[in-house]
Amino acid sequence: MPIMLSCPSWLAIPTQFLATSNLTTVHTNMTLKYLIAGATGGLGQEVLNYFVANVPSTKFAAASSSPANRVRFEQRGIAFRHVNYDDEGSLDSGLKDVENLLFVSTNSFDNEERDRQHRRLISAAKRAGVKHVWYTSLAFGGFSNDSKAAIQKVHLTTERLLRESGLTYTSIREGVYLEAFPVFMNWYPDSKTVSLPADGEIAYTRRAELGEATARLMIKGGHENEIVLLTAEETITAKEVVDVINESTNRQVEFKLVSSEEYVAVNGANDQGGKPTAFFEKVASWWEDIGQGALRTTSPLMCEVLGRKPTGPEEGLREIMSQNPDYIWHQNYA
Repeated sequence: MPIMLSCPSWLAIPTQFLATSNLTTVHTNMTLKYLIAGATGGLGQEVLNYFVANVPSTKFAAASSSPANRVRFEQRGIAFRHVNYDDEGSLDSGLKDVENLLFVSTNSFDNEERDRQHRRLISAAKRAGVKHVWYTSLAFGGFSNDSKAAIQKVHLTTERLLRESGLTYTSIREGVYLEAFPVFMNWYPDSKTVSLPADGEIAYTRRAELGEATARLMIKGGHENEIVLLTAEETITAKEVVDVINESTNRQVEFKLVSSEEYVAVNGANDQGGKPTAFFEKVASWWEDIGQGALRTTSPLMCEVLGRKPTGPEEGLREIMSQNPDYIWHQNYA
C-alpha cells in the first residue's frame, strides 16, 4: 500500500504576483523573466496556461517554431517570440534577454534530428546569456543515467550537454503522459489483443498536472544544476491497463506477451496507424527497459509542488475511458 504524503503548498503564489486584467502590454525590448518554448505543444500549452492564470503578462512570453502563431498569442495579450530549433537566426533573436527558458524537447522520434536541434538550442542559449534553462526530459531510468531505451538516449545526451555548457539548468524528468498510453501499447478502440514484448510498472502521470508542476518549479526557482523527477505516486502495468479498459468499456481485450521479434514483425506489418517497422523496433527497446523497472520510480516532488496528491494512473485511466470509450492518442498515427 503506498505511503500517503502530506503535501504542503510551499509554492503558493504571493498575491502581488498574480496576473491582473490590465497587464496585457507586450514588452519585447526588455529583460524577459520567462520564455515558454514549445507553447503550442501539449506540455508547453499546459505550462503556459498556468502562467497566464498566475503571472503578470509582462513577465513571460510564448515561443513557437512558426511565426504564424504570433497572432493567436498576441490576441490573448501574450507576448510572442519566434524560436525555431532548426533556425539559428530565430534562436539568437528569440532568446535575447531571457532569464528563464523552458526548453521543451522536440517531438521527433528521429534521435539524430532531435540531437541536432537540442545542440543548436543549447548553443544559442549560451550565446544569449540565458540565466536558467529548464529542460523537459523524460522519466526513463528514474534518477539513473543507464536507460537503454531509444527514446531516453537523446535526453541523456542533452543533459550531458547542459552540464558541459556552463549554463545553469534544471532537467525535469517528466513522468510518461497517462494520455499517451495508446502509443506505448499500440492500442486502438477496435483492438482485440494487446501484444507486448515485456511488461512492467509505469508511473503514468496526467499531462495537465505535469504542466502545472513544471510551471510552479520555474516560478519557485532553485534546483540549479539538478535532475528532478515529476511523477504520480502510483504505478500500473500494461496488463492492469488492459483490465481497466475492459472494466470501463465492457470490452474483452486480450493481453499477450510475445517475443520482441514477433512484436516488431506483427505490428510493423499491420499497424492501422501506419507507423513503420523502425518505430516498433524503438518501442521494443522502451519495453525492454520498462520490464527492468525503468518507469516504476516515483518521487514525492510533484505532490510537494502541487500541494496535493497527483492523480494516480488507474484513477486517471478510468476517467479517460469513462469519458470517451473510443479514446485515441494522436501519436499513435503516423
